[in-house]
Amino acid sequence: MTETTEPPPARRARIFADLTPLRASPDYRRLWFGNTVSWVGQGMTALAVSLQVYDITGSAFSVGLIGFCSLVPLVVFGLYGGAVADTVDRRRLGLFSASGSFVLSVVLVAATVSGIEQVGLLYAVVALQAVCFALNAPARSSMIARLLPAEQLPAANALNSMTSTTGALVGPMLGGLIVGWWGYRAAYTVDAVTFTASLYAMWRLPSMLPDRGEERDPGGKRKRASVLDGLRFLGTRPNLRMTFFTDLAAMVLAHPRALFPVVAVLWYGGDARTTGLLVAAPALGALLGGVFSGWLGRIRRHGLAVLLAVGCWGSAIAVFGLTRQLWLGLLFLALAGCADTVSMVFRNTMLQAAVPDEMRGRLQGVFIVVVAGGPRLGDFVAGSVADLVSPAVAVTGGGLACVAVVCLLALKWRGFARYDARDPQP
Repeated sequence: MTETTEPPPARRARIFADLTPLRASPDYRRLWFGNTVSWVGQGMTALAVSLQVYDITGSAFSVGLIGFCSLVPLVVFGLYGGAVADTVDRRRLGLFSASGSFVLSVVLVAATVSGIEQVGLLYAVVALQAVCFALNAPARSSMIARLLPAEQLPAANALNSMTSTTGALVGPMLGGLIVGWWGYRAAYTVDAVTFTASLYAMWRLPSMLPDRGEERDPGGKRKRASVLDGLRFLGTRPNLRMTFFTDLAAMVLAHPRALFPVVAVLWYGGDARTTGLLVAAPALGALLGGVFSGWLGRIRRHGLAVLLAVGCWGSAIAVFGLTRQLWLGLLFLALAGCADTVSMVFRNTMLQAAVPDEMRGRLQGVFIVVVAGGPRLGDFVAGSVADLVSPAVAVTGGGLACVAVVCLLALKWRGFARYDARDPQP
């Protein structure tokens, strides 16, 4: 009998997510695990707050205001948080902002224990949580390039994508189950407990002052990083600008999320459960893109990879707009989600590898503003076009417009396609 042997590790690494960053850096490993646990807790709380607001008000509009309460602080404080991350010890900033999120989770627990049911309190907590996230995210993202060598950044960003998509998929499901079985108090308590993992990871990190040399103001004190300086830096770096332009092309022109309830009924004859499947499909595709991301570490032409991935996103969305069979629509939405993961991995890697350490926080702040604002603007564009013409035109036309804009951007800034990870140029 022929003895079977397992595939060599190198072959598995080319297929599944590369776990080298988790093995190589205990600090990154703790940070990744803490973020994964806390993202699930945040997903639970986001759903629980939405359910509680609806229970109190019975108004869908009131539930919609939750998104507004989080969007405004993210946009306003995103750039500011990046400037702070380029001025102070990023470990302390991350620990401070994570502690703020933990305290806010405790406030939700205390409110439910006390029987307080005030929508204004829930809105205030959501807004403050967004402020804490806007301060925490630039600091946390800027740390990764200090914890790992450049060649491990694509693998680390793929693992980070699995963190966010796991939170988006698992968090709401667990939140719904926990609220249904034990109530809001239990969901908020679990979220508060999960935040301790993130706090512990931040606490164990070494000090991470931004590398700003001996830059001093006239009084001899270390200068505070300026948001305007960060924007000026971005304005003179075409490759970095392209990472934002391509993402905006995808999120503004080809983001049909707002049309899923309409599409579920008109195209597939479904209901709320069908809408849930449509919402989950891109997230599942993004998660699978992270799981099977081992091959990404071999790619050196990161700019070209971003262009192709965003083009695949637009193409998949355009074909989704032509489908009238549910399984086929879900397949193309999942493919779009997978392409989005590939794009995100390389865009984040470029922002970490091609940006000097003293600017990383501010560029990550811009990233937060784009990620927070782009999909919301895309919801508005898709809804407006669907009302003026039809949902099919909004979805398919938006996907084709995304592909066309990406092609035009590639022709305008040809150097982006030649970007080489071995010599990262901003």
